[in-house]
Amino acid sequence: MNPIAKVVPSLDWMTIVLFASLVVMALGKYLYHARFLNFIILPFNDKYVLLHNKKGQLLNWFHILLTLFQVVNLSLFVFFALKAFGALSGEDPLWIFFMVLGGLVLFQLAKLGLQSFTGFVFNAQELIVGLIFSKTTYLNYSSIILFVANVILTYILKDSKTVIYGAFILIILINGIGAIKLLKNYQKAMFPYFMYFILYLCALEIAPLVLIGSYLKG
Repeated sequence: MNPIAKVVPSLDWMTIVLFASLVVMALGKYLYHARFLNFIILPFNDKYVLLHNKKGQLLNWFHILLTLFQVVNLSLFVFFALKAFGALSGEDPLWIFFMVLGGLVLFQLAKLGLQSFTGFVFNAQELIVGLIFSKTTYLNYSSIILFVANVILTYILKDSKTVIYGAFILIILINGIGAIKLLKNYQKAMFPYFMYFILYLCALEIAPLVLIGSYLKG
């Protein structure tokens, strides 16, 4: 009987990434306990957005910690999705993860810069900052779903397309609830900038989701 070499991919770096992101979330909960309690019930009660949607909140440390948690888990989830659908090359998985992480960070920074510039051009900085904060807050909340999905994809159901589809649907649902509440809260303020808002949704929000959905479907 000839021996068969069985290569088991190392989970060390994935465990470190998941643990580090969990530490970031725990740190936010420990340092800003009251805010965290309002944040954790966000889909059912938008008290967090209404209370904290003020000038400078994008640079608040609690918001920064949650955004970091979101970016890290989104990057790992994208990595797992690429792996499950056979889109990874033969490069080092850790290197691919860092490439995805860097790409997402650059994309979000570029989008933030474009949104801020547009708000300056239309003299609607306060409105734009409020929209960015509300949208990012719901995306940060949906990263809790991403974390759970990442744990499952790492240790339980590896390369499971069902988990990926399920997490994607839940993320769309959570952010859809956020979009409805955002429109409700800002309907009067956004009316003078209605055309800009439609262009913003199509170019920077809907288009990436359509591309991702088309890829997964294909």
